Order: sequence, then C-alpha cells, then structure tokens
Amino acid sequence: MSAENLHVGVIGATGAVGVELINVMFDRNFPVGELTLFASERSAGKTVETKFGTKTVALFSVEEAKQCDIVFLAVSGDFAKEYAPKIAEGALVIDNSSAFRLNDDVPLIVPEINGDLAKTAKLIANPNCTTAIAAVALWPLHQAFGLKKVIVSTYQAASGAGQPGMNELREGLASGLEGKPVPAEVFAHPLAFNVIPHIDSFQDNGYTREEMKVTWETRKIFGTPDLPVSCTAVRIPTERTHSEAIVVETEKAVTPAQAREVLSKAKGVKLVDDPANNKYPMPLTATKQYDVEVGRIRSNLIFGDHGLELFVAGDQLLKGAALNAVQIAEASIAD
Repeated sequence: MSAENLHVGVIGATGAVGVELINVMFDRNFPVGELTLFASERSAGKTVETKFGTKTVALFSVEEAKQCDIVFLAVSGDFAKEYAPKIAEGALVIDNSSAFRLNDDVPLIVPEINGDLAKTAKLIANPNCTTAIAAVALWPLHQAFGLKKVIVSTYQAASGAGQPGMNELREGLASGLEGKPVPAEVFAHPLAFNVIPHIDSFQDNGYTREEMKVTWETRKIFGTPDLPVSCTAVRIPTERTHSEAIVVETEKAVTPAQAREVLSKAKGVKLVDDPANNKYPMPLTATKQYDVEVGRIRSNLIFGDHGLELFVAGDQLLKGAALNAVQIAEASIAD
C-alpha cells in the first residue's frame, strides 16, 4: 500500500467516533487522497461538513468499500461481523466494534505496544476504550517491572455509549435541575446525579462483559494469557473521557520514583503527578488530548515495594477509539 494519497472510507461517519476519526486524520496529516463516507439508504446523498471539506454521503456497498485502501468501521458489531471480512478482501479494515477483538486470527492493536502487527493484517480490531487507556499506562510498567496482578476500577463517561449517551446525560442534567424526571433510555438507570456500576451485560461470574473485556483484551494485547486482571466498571455523569484507578502487583521491586521515571518517557503518556499543587489526571484536563494522563503514583499498601497504585484519565473518543484507530492505520503504512 502506498503511503501517499490513500483512498479512505469511513462507515459510521456521523457518529461520535466517526466524527473524531475524520478530525484526527486531518489533524495528524494522514495521507488522505480521497475520503468516502458510507451510509445506508436513509442517509446516502446527504452532505456532511468535515475538515476535509463538504462530503456527499455515499450509499454503502461491499464492492465500493473494497475499492478503498483503508476502511474504518465505526458501527455495530453485527454490521462488522457481516461485512468486515468481505471488505477486507480488498481494503485494510480497522474495526472499532467488539466483533473480532478476541478472534485468534485478528490482531488487537495498541500501536505503542504491538503496532508491528498492523503491517501484515487485512482486518484489525481496535480495543475497548477502557482497555486501550489502561494499556498505554500499564505496558511501560510491565516492561520495566513485570506485572503480576492488575486490579482496575473505572469511572467511565457518557461518551462510552456514543452520542446518544452524551445527549441523555445533558437532557438528564437539565431535567433534574428543573425538578423534572431524569430520562433513562440509553443507560439502565438515570445517569445524571448518579453513578451506575453496570456497563454492558452481566456474565455468569458476576462481572459485566465490559469488565471482562478489560481482562481478555489486556491479556491478548500484552501476549500474557494468564495475567490476573480484575475490573469493576462504573458509569459516571461526566460527558467525555474515562478515568481509572489501577492497582498492580509487580514481579520486581519498584518505587514510585522509578515508576514516574519510566512513565515520563513512555509514548502516549503524559505524567501529571504533582499532588502538592493539586495536579493529577482528570477528565477536564485529559479531554481532547491525545496522551493518557497518569498520576497519583504511590506504593500500594497491600503489595508494598512490589506494588503500585495510580490514576489515569484518557479521552474515550480519542485514545479510546478514533486516535488509536488512526494510529493503527499509520503503523500499517510506516516504513
């Protein structure tokens, strides 16, 4: 594939992730020669304003999509399962859904970790947003000190449920402030003025599927099939950017200072760890930022000199989705 003047297709271009995909490609000077936005009959023919100019939405067909060099899917897993393998017969497909993440023959990529896998694949899975954000922070620590156990508690924004989730949060806040009932259609309960320890469906082991994705996907990305990873995922009433409290037990002894030194040099990480001056990762500061903020680094009281505790915040629509997908595309054409 030539690294110049690529024909890029986006399916799901008007959704929250699709919009960010287009913005990120433009902002990072990704070599887009032609951009085609695909949609169903309902939206085909409409015009959309993008950073690449006004685009007329094209009717999706497998044959047309196969003519692209790269196709980003920002649609449902059911759509991806039906069409992604067919499109991949002609184009490189980067899928943002969960459809293929755990397939042995489909690479699951965070470019800072395993971006080399993008050079030979025709169908690539983009990780779960929570997993990607955690992985960027954890991988440098794993390389330096070895991870023995990982325990994650997430604080996930409404954006994890796409534009409908963000809309429901805004509507709920407005309704609640006016003393009106708060809607709960996208989420299991009203999200405004609330936190919900329930994301995705509950599994037989008592965890939700969102929580198990963190376990399954981290193991696959790291190439550590037996790494103990446990997660509790919680939806909170912020609009954008996920945060996570992470506890790790390490194989080697580690101090907070050593961890800061490693993380200060890590790709995709911004060290924000100055509690004395009230500086630590937060959604307000991590939103619309490419790097994952990492801070509140300290020795864990349970695991002592073989344990760390840290807090991370990363934009769910960027490193958790669109940015990571574009970085995968960049890795696929890199020399």
